[in-house]
This record gives sequence, C-alpha cells and structure tokens, in this order.
Amino acid sequence: MHGVSPRVTGTTDWQTPVRPGGGGHLLVVPVDGPDMRVRIAGTASDEEAAAIASALAQHRPGSDPIEVYIGDADEPAVVHDPEEAATAETDPGADDTEASGATAAATAGGPTERERTLRGEIADIYAGGPEKYRERLAERGKLFVRDRLELWFGETDPVPGERDWDADTEVDPPAGLLFEDGRFANFDGWHPDAPGPDADSDDRLPADGLLTGAAEFTDRKLHFMANDFTVKAGSMAEHGVEKFLRMQQRALKTGRPVLYLMDSSGGRIDQQRGFFANREGIGKYYYNHSRLSGRVPQICVLYGPCIAGAAYTPVFADFTVMVEGMSAMAIASPRMVEMVTGEEIDLDALGGPEIHTRHSGSADLVARDEQHARDLVAQLVTYLPDNSDEKPPRADSRDPEKSPEGIDSVVPEAPNESYDIHRVIERVADAGSVFELQPEYGGEIVTAFARIDGRPVGIVANQPAKRAGAIFPDSAAKAAEFVWKCDAFNVPLLYLCDTPGFMAGSQVEKEGILEQGKKMIYATSAATVPKQCVVVRKAYGAGIYAMSGPAYDPESTIALPSGEIAIMGPEAAINAVYANKLDEIDDPEERAEREAELREEYRQDIDAHRMASEVVIDDIVPPSDLRDELAARFEFYETVEKDRPDKKHGTVI
Repeated sequence: MHGVSPRVTGTTDWQTPVRPGGGGHLLVVPVDGPDMRVRIAGTASDEEAAAIASALAQHRPGSDPIEVYIGDADEPAVVHDPEEAATAETDPGADDTEASGATAAATAGGPTERERTLRGEIADIYAGGPEKYRERLAERGKLFVRDRLELWFGETDPVPGERDWDADTEVDPPAGLLFEDGRFANFDGWHPDAPGPDADSDDRLPADGLLTGAAEFTDRKLHFMANDFTVKAGSMAEHGVEKFLRMQQRALKTGRPVLYLMDSSGGRIDQQRGFFANREGIGKYYYNHSRLSGRVPQICVLYGPCIAGAAYTPVFADFTVMVEGMSAMAIASPRMVEMVTGEEIDLDALGGPEIHTRHSGSADLVARDEQHARDLVAQLVTYLPDNSDEKPPRADSRDPEKSPEGIDSVVPEAPNESYDIHRVIERVADAGSVFELQPEYGGEIVTAFARIDGRPVGIVANQPAKRAGAIFPDSAAKAAEFVWKCDAFNVPLLYLCDTPGFMAGSQVEKEGILEQGKKMIYATSAATVPKQCVVVRKAYGAGIYAMSGPAYDPESTIALPSGEIAIMGPEAAINAVYANKLDEIDDPEERAEREAELREEYRQDIDAHRMASEVVIDDIVPPSDLRDELAARFEFYETVEKDRPDKKHGTVI
C-alpha cells in the first residue's frame, strides 16, 4: 500500500485486522445496516481502494456489499458486491459497463487502468511507422515486420497489407515468439504520452526501428533481430544499435543460433554521433559477428536493400538467403556510386541476388518469396547444432532417391567424358536430404548438406559436367568456406573426387588460383571432423590434396574401380615425358600406336588397383556398395577426436 494507512470511522462492534497489499492494519466497522462501509486516507488511489475491497471480501464471510470511501468523499470509490463477483466468475461476458475501472478490477481480478494504458502503448508500438509506409510495403508485395515475425514464428501465413495494425487494435504476438527486448526503445522520442520533452508524434520511431528477442523456430530456440522498414527505411540509430549488440552478446552466453531478418538502408546519418564510431556503436556489430563466428550458426535473410554498414551483417553471417525481386546489398547506394565514380547503375545490377549468388559468392541461396525464404532456413537448420559444443541433429534413415546399383553406369569409363555428379550423390544420400549451397557460384565444385543413414554430412564434390571438374579460384574459395563451416559445427565431411586438378592459365593466375587453392587445402588440412575421401574417377595433380586425399588425415580414402591417382592425366604425361621420342617416329600410324601403348602403360600404373596394392588407398569398393560402406565408416569414426597444434591461430584466411 506504499505507506497509505486506511482509516475507519464509526462505532466498533467487532474488529478484523487485514493487510491488503502489504499495507498497515485496517479496522473494519459495520455502520447503519448490512453493508460494510470503510473510509481510508484521502491520499489513497482508486486502485488501492479496489485492493482493500477485494482483501476485505476474502476475510469477511457473507454476501453483503463492501463500500470503500476515500477521505471525506460522500460517494464510495469502490463498491464490491459478492453476488456480482460470483456472476463475473461464472459468466465473463456479463455486462459490467456501469462498473468503474477500479471496481471491475476488484470484482473480477482484471487489469487496472494502468495496465490497460500500457497495453495500449504496446499496441501503438506494434503498429510500426507511419501507415503510408506499411501501405507501400504491401504494394511491393512485402510483409510489414510484425507480419514477418508471424510468418516465421506464428501459426498463420500473413498476406501483405491484410492485417489491421491500427494503434487502437491489440494484436497478440506470434505463438512462437518467446519475448521481445527493447520494445520501448526511443519511446520518449516520439510517443505523444511519453514523459520526455522531445516527443514528436509526427515522427514515429517505435522500437527505434529494430526488433530483437527470442523465439522458437522449428522446435529450436534462437535469438532474432528484424528491421522495421516503416521506421526511416529500417535505418539504425543509437537505441536500435544497443539492442542489436545486447542480442549478440546474449547469444554468446546462451550458445543459441542467431537469425538476422535484414531490411535496412544503413545508419541514420543525422544521428551518427550517437552510434557510429562509439565503443558500443555500430562498429561493434562486426566485432561481435567475429566472436560469434564458428560458435553459433548465424543465418541472415535479406528482404530489401542493405547498404553500407548494413551490408556487412549478411556477409559476416554463416549462411545468407536473398529474396528475388526484393533483396540487394552493396557497399554504397547507386546514387553514391554515381557521385563517386560516375557510373550509372540500378540497385539490382549493383548488388541484387544474381550478383551475389553468381559472381561474388556473398550469398548462398535465392528464395522465390518470403515464404520460400523461411522454408529454406527451416531446412538448413536441420543440419546444424545450436553451437560448436554440440553434434548436428540426427534424423530417421531413408533409402536414397535412386538405387546405388546404378552408380557404376553413371560414371563413364573414359576419364574425360562428362557426367553430372548429382547423379552419384542422389544414389548415396538419403532421399530428399540433399541441400545444396551456392549452386550458381563456382559450379566446378558442388557443396551440399545431406544425410547418409540419417547422419548429417557436408559433401564437397567435383563436378565433371562443369569445365571437366577443374578447380577454379571461385570454386576453391567456395569449397574452403564450406569445409570451414562444416568443421566449425561438427558436420562430418565427404569428398567425392573427380578432377583434373587446379586450372592453369594466365587468367586464373590473375584471379588468384594459387591463393584460393591454398585456402582450400588449408581448410581441408585444419578440419578436425571425420572425413571420408572417395576417388570416383580421376584425382590428378594437387586436386587430390584439396579433396582430402591420403596425406590429409582422412579417416578413409577409398576408390571406385574407375579411380585414378596421378600427377597428371595420361595424355599430358605422355606428352611431357615421351614427346621427343614420339616425334622421332615418322610413320603416323606407328606413332599413334606407340602413343596408345604408352598411355595404357601409364594408366595401369595410376589406377585404383595399383594404388590399393601399394596401400596408398584403403580399399576399392564396388559402386553398388558405396552408400553402405560410407554409412558404416561414418558411424564407426563418429567419435574420433583430432587435435590441432598448440598455437594461437594459422595465418591463412
């Protein structure tokens, strides 16, 4: 009762000491008839009067009404009628329009006016920025951020612009949203009821345009952030930055994944002093991203333009999904690019999905729409643990989509004949489990999550259908990053090797073939998860190194009968070693015959049988048995532990 001492007047027939709400003693006096009338100090509030009436009703038997007067008032502040209270309990819809707010609270135990006011403020916050900006989102087919949270964590599939977000309408949060932090961020800066002197209702900044909290997603608990594009185009300022940083720091403590739902134009330039270069400013985002990297999965979905500083969150994330027709990210806006360089370019051509999934490699996947983006992430997380201390989740085993008995017919006998490595993968992996990342980037290597006998694995496979499976700079970089991520989150690795090696030539030298090849070899060398290498067909040059050959500590190196391991292929080797001797043969037919003999001798020296005989590899496996062989080996080596040398870190990045 916060120090308010109730006071009673009249003669005393009997006394009942009561401490409503922890207040002082109350002397109850029946006066002039069956009703109980109580007078309390004039400084008491209606809510305190209601609490006293409710407490008296619990301590006093009978069904007589209780009246509570404040100070010298002639009319009671609260009338508690036990019969009405009983009706309210049995019929919540009973008419209580004549009851005051305090009386209703006392009668039914419902919320006070103070709570109703708070809920109204929350509803106003949920309404986001000015209504015209919500309407513009709907015109573009984009969800308002609160609807987006419903899509991700709720039980319905919202339609852009369909839901009523009027500030007077109370809307329940998504069923899977556990809590939201910082809803009242910057409240004093815009809300008309705020106590601060700077409130400006014409410039709505609810939640400071950035939402953070925790939610359940596909039965997994995670942290999330989401930009509200209706608030100054999703731009970031001091209070939103503080929320973002807290969310990241708490993820380090909880060891739970982080989901970034990005739709931001960058920082608010007119407010940069409050967040840009500060110790706890926006620059700390990327410091925290770096600390979280490899500790918990960081997944980013782009729903709009992410420009300047905002563009670094998607590239720091472990996995990034862009949405067709919506997403873009770039270090500067088209207008800034034109001002600085003179280049005229639109945002999609500057940093749209095609740029970052085909050319830069900064994004992993492109979704058709918002629902598809959610579905992609829902599938992705099934291969990942919550953090680096845990194992990835298992699933029920399923037969492969195609029979393993067809593997040998898929792989051509001729080493230079093209085929699609996906036709091998679908005969090894559980049906429906193959989840390929960056399919449009560095296509000479396929990187994909999959399951073998229910166990998640990361597949790194050369693609003979794309430039013979030679390793180019972009495909090497793609493979290195994928291996690094799999190792960070304890996903075993399966290498399917069929490559002529690293590509040669002046163009790839300019593109950094040695530098990117080094990174791929480094990632393979440093990985401590169980690794299996399968020599599907050719393993020439340093390709066998990058694909975790015998020298790179795989748990096994096995080959199909079509396998070959050599410094180079037969044609190149014969030309390098015997070119002069062959040139001495004048008869073309004789020269061709001798060249064929030398080529056959060379192939016999490098084929899988010779490698197995010399114990270079562990075994030659009948192709139809490959899936069962891999399942047995991954299960057997599941608990293997490997140590890196005791050092601070390597120097290859």
